[in-house]
Amino acid sequence: MSIGYQFDQGVATLTFNRPDKKNAITGEMYEAIVRHLREVSADKAVRAVLFTGAGSAFTAGNDLKDFGDPKFARLDSPVLSFMQALATFDKPVVAAVNGMAIGIGVTMLLHCDLVYVAEGAMFSMPFVNLGLVPEFGSTLLLPMAAGRVSAAEKLLLGRPFNAAEALAMGIANAVLPPAELLAHAQGIARSFNALPQGAVRDTKKLLRQAQATLVQDAILREAGVFGSRLAGPEAREAIAAIREKRPPDFSRTG
Repeated sequence: MSIGYQFDQGVATLTFNRPDKKNAITGEMYEAIVRHLREVSADKAVRAVLFTGAGSAFTAGNDLKDFGDPKFARLDSPVLSFMQALATFDKPVVAAVNGMAIGIGVTMLLHCDLVYVAEGAMFSMPFVNLGLVPEFGSTLLLPMAAGRVSAAEKLLLGRPFNAAEALAMGIANAVLPPAELLAHAQGIARSFNALPQGAVRDTKKLLRQAQATLVQDAILREAGVFGSRLAGPEAREAIAAIREKRPPDFSRTG
């Protein structure tokens, strides 16, 4: 399934584990994450969840092979199920971003409670470059975190940004040396063992409640446009260009 799972000292660690593919996420991987999140939500022994990536990347985002599946952006698709599961998860979620984070590898961070990134990590949301639109509520949440101007630059142009910029944009809590990243994130996640679980859950709920409906609406609105664009000429040209290792030509697809 390529999703590693480990439980230790109150922390359930989920690892994107396809290092040969830069941890690109497949439908089966999304399904595995959803199952784990549902299980640990009901397990009182789990006080927090930690996401990280194997090897030199956090995740390269969606596996492009899945973009050819017409069911990809349906409301019952694995990726939408993952979005709903993470957006509504009731326990603390910590992310240790150990390398590149692309696409949903960035937008999912907007739904994590605490995010720590390694020096040298690079981020990119190249949805427009693929003839698509942003997803996972990012058109709502990124402007709220980073401001409209910064969000527009990253989403309209799809330009990459580094760890320091992620911190300045409000996506990350701290930037750490790569050798210290995982231990630091694990320590933060384990700190919830000493806190009252009910109070933590209620506080997380209150932090998110005011925008919960807006987030759900944004996720569904984006998914609708994403799905229609996925079948369109711009996305087809962009994906074909990647596979053929050539620059895309959008001159006839507007």
